[in-house]
Amino acid sequence: MESISLLLGEALSPYQVTLTPSGAQGECLVTLKSTSGATVVERTFNHDQLTDKRLLTDVVDGLHRDVLIAEGRLEPCVIAALRNAAQDKILASRN
Repeated sequence: MESISLLLGEALSPYQVTLTPSGAQGECLVTLKSTSGATVVERTFNHDQLTDKRLLTDVVDGLHRDVLIAEGRLEPCVIAALRNAAQDKILASRN
């Protein structure tokens, strides 16, 4: 778990990343703190999400998005619009 913490720390710099076991089935609480020590984001992930390389990439992307929202640099409605546009492209390519 220490290597995962280091990877997340590098990917999410300058935020301090803390991993804490949080569930009976191997869940882990990931906490991001600002340089001043304030908690910016806390999310729980299952063990598989943190040990599979592809899933870990999704975790990092999601945490980046959550940080942008928490800091007011991205509105949730923008994310919804982007998801709808991506879904439309997928549906259009299947036809």
